[in-house]
Amino acid sequence: MSHPAQIIFDHFPELDAQQRARFDALDALYREWNAKINVISRKDIDNLYSHHILHSLGLAKVIRFRPGTRVMDVGTGGGLPGLPLAILFPGTDFLLLDSIGKKIRVVQAIAGELGLANVTARHCNVADETAKTDFVVSRGVMPMAELERLVRKNFRSGGQNALPNGILCLKGGDLTRELLPFKHKSDTWDLSQYFADPFFETKKVAYVAMTK
Repeated sequence: MSHPAQIIFDHFPELDAQQRARFDALDALYREWNAKINVISRKDIDNLYSHHILHSLGLAKVIRFRPGTRVMDVGTGGGLPGLPLAILFPGTDFLLLDSIGKKIRVVQAIAGELGLANVTARHCNVADETAKTDFVVSRGVMPMAELERLVRKNFRSGGQNALPNGILCLKGGDLTRELLPFKHKSDTWDLSQYFADPFFETKKVAYVAMTK
């Protein structure tokens, strides 16, 4: 029997049996929940692994979160990129935020089905969130300057990862102008150097350091 998640296994061969089972389970879980509450475009659900889960894991090509790291996913929608990252980094604590309650219900249900003890999902506007974190991740939710302004209050000092604490966003296209205000503390990586699918040709990871 072929695994819908084989593309994930190919790019992350170090996954253990539990991680593989969890990635495998995402297909049925997202199809079931997406039929009730639309968190992924209906016409794109067949591309769940290549366009959504692998895209989310693009962040793991840039940074491997160390155990004890705290990560906040802002505007998580249906749990992306937070849930795939939580499977990959079981020793990292993930807080998934969205201002739309029904999307958070989907995230809570999927995290519960998978037994992800390192995930907390909260129906909350990020402006009202007071939790302290090491990294904020997001999948193109808003312009970097707007996101930076909203989450500046949420970073804890220190840092134990290869990158200083900061914001990591999955974005597309030319980010030169968007990152101009952060030019001395930002970086970008092209996901096309890691993933051959044409979908990733213009996809990038954008990073802004938030060191105190």
